[in-house]
Amino acid sequence: MKIGTVKIKGKAVLAPMAGVADRAFRELCRSYGAAYCVGEMVSAKGVSMHDRKSKELMFLSDAERPSAIQIFGSTSDVMAFAAKAAMAYSPEIIDINMGCPAPKISRGGSGAALMRDPALAGEIIKAVVEAVSVPVSVKIRKGWDDDQINAVELAQIAEQNGAAAITVHGRTRAQMYAPPVDLSIIRAVKQAVSIPVIGNGDITSPESARQMLHETGCDLVMVGRGALGKPWLFSQINQYLDNGSYAEAPPVEERMAVMLRHIKTICAYRGETTGMNEARKHALWYTKGIRGSANYRSRLSLIKTKEEIKDIANEIIAATKDTARTNF
Repeated sequence: MKIGTVKIKGKAVLAPMAGVADRAFRELCRSYGAAYCVGEMVSAKGVSMHDRKSKELMFLSDAERPSAIQIFGSTSDVMAFAAKAAMAYSPEIIDINMGCPAPKISRGGSGAALMRDPALAGEIIKAVVEAVSVPVSVKIRKGWDDDQINAVELAQIAEQNGAAAITVHGRTRAQMYAPPVDLSIIRAVKQAVSIPVIGNGDITSPESARQMLHETGCDLVMVGRGALGKPWLFSQINQYLDNGSYAEAPPVEERMAVMLRHIKTICAYRGETTGMNEARKHALWYTKGIRGSANYRSRLSLIKTKEEIKDIANEIIAATKDTARTNF
């Protein structure tokens, strides 16, 4: 399938998770078959003020392509400026965040708050589309709350203003990340527009990916929290959709090897001090569910060096199975 002129291979896309979907994680997920990646959301206002962090968030490597840069903001002129600035990093797609439920984002009129102002949302989409030469996608939610369920309306407005694809998270802003995602709203959006629709919410297994695709008719699924500590989920989804079966999760020693490779890459890009601060949450995700891992969690939350995480990984491996030590 294509999003605008961009050819997409695969059915599962990495979601734009702030503080998680950084360059290292995007590259890792692409290596496991993610169809494309959407980077951490970037403040359009920050870009307009030439904020250094905003520029860093927009950097894309060859190993993660195709990739989208996601921007958020509340005015059409600033969003258009940010979209133009993002083109310096050659993204394949520009994504507009109209679905983030975080209070600090919505209080400023950005993210999911734009679903309360469809006219402004349309102006922003049109301005961004006119500002760049690559396809523009829009990420929305079911609505603001149960009294304002307007995903279909927003999707149609997005299409009318030139958007090349729509991502729908099947919950309202008020629901945040619970209860279970509403597949019917994703299906309704798919039936209401002619551009590709990406379903988002509760994709934690190959089975849930197939269910969403089957029950909604959406073109792709977006994987977020389900991939934390499990980047191989993308390859499992691809296998399951291709032939109805998939490989089991990697054994503990391989799982630890992936974790160490991931953390090594984070440190290479961010420096060891900053990288290890970021690595702690990933280490907890990678070890979740491993027998006896509770004994290591307090130590994992305090790791400061690559050697410390390597030692803990080897302890976990040794406690699980007598095997050679992991190289790092």
